[in-house]
Amino acid sequence: MAGRIAYRRIYEDASPQDGKRVLVDRLWPRGVSKEEAHLDEWLRDVAPSTDLRRWYHHDPELFDEFRRRYLAELDDPEHRPAVERLHDLAAHGKVTLLTATKDVDHSEAAVLADWLNHSEHQHA
Repeated sequence: MAGRIAYRRIYEDASPQDGKRVLVDRLWPRGVSKEEAHLDEWLRDVAPSTDLRRWYHHDPELFDEFRRRYLAELDDPEHRPAVERLHDLAAHGKVTLLTATKDVDHSEAAVLADWLNHSEHQHA
């Protein structure tokens, strides 16, 4: 599965190279209609908790700690179905994780893509 999961902003135009398009934000992005999003799925349950999102507030100086805390959250059973769904999608082709965040390289989508691309996790 390595390298089959990419990430980018939902505000960029959809591309055939995206494969399955999956929104990984907890909140729906402003100014984007369901039609414009061209989503295959919205997995809000894989997003960081509201508390973690508010604490981080997309401050790049907090990114390393955000990454650590978010990865710990992903091991929580409440995230398991959404994580398993991403594994399943990636097993059948390319997946692009979408986020509304301006600094996409310091977002949950970046952390999640890296984690899944390098994951040794076995799914149940």
